Amino acid sequence: MPAAAKKTAGGYAVDLNLDFGEDYGVWRLGPGEEILDQVTSANLACGFHAGDPQVMRRAIEACARRGVAVGAHPGYPDRRGFGRRPWPAPAAEVVDDVLYQAGALAALARTAGVKLGHLKLHGALYWRAAQDAELARALVRSLAAWGGAAAVYTPDGSALAAAAAAAGLRVVREAFADRRYRPDGGLVPQGEPGAFLDPAAAARQAVQIAREGRLRAQGGAELELAADSIGLHADAPGALETAARVRRALAAAGVALASPA
Repeated sequence: MPAAAKKTAGGYAVDLNLDFGEDYGVWRLGPGEEILDQVTSANLACGFHAGDPQVMRRAIEACARRGVAVGAHPGYPDRRGFGRRPWPAPAAEVVDDVLYQAGALAALARTAGVKLGHLKLHGALYWRAAQDAELARALVRSLAAWGGAAAVYTPDGSALAAAAAAAGLRVVREAFADRRYRPDGGLVPQGEPGAFLDPAAAARQAVQIAREGRLRAQGGAELELAADSIGLHADAPGALETAARVRRALAAAGVALASPA
């Protein structure tokens, strides 16, 4: 089998996750909670790049109504840049910020009768932890000591994946359906042409990832990717249509959807 979706007796199974809850105050970003009908896991913003306490609570409750697994989606304290710009903070400071955010979401989740199942870093922090072994180890030490998130979403082969596995945390390997990849495994930066895939292309890419463990990167290069979960972005253009088409395409390809939880 390809090193992609999990092979089961009935075929393939994969998680479909969504970055969600990224409103703030009176500002709204992306579609409403109806997009959650298309996914099995949601990564909820925790206040630093987006998401205030009321947004967090409403997002948790919307997930609970649909049986969608809830995870924390902490990022850099950079609302103006939406957490997508580099933030030259030392590892210890970043770890404190991550725990601060995830702990707040966990408290709100607990009052709603929801258990926080995983953690997925946001934006520039996601990619920094994938490459920075020192930061990855520091994060994992603190997450393991806290015990509030049993699984970590990260690209396969990343520094964070290695650190989490060594510490006994569950690693959920992630690849994105709605973003175009560079041949080196990174994403085409937002703002560049073709950074986001249209709904039809995203659906094709999701099936390729799940069934074949590969995709066609920028320039036509073939890129091998192992994935237990396929990621979507609620702030992407046409996010609702993309999510629906990805789900239908996976079902038509014989890929069942199930969260790691």
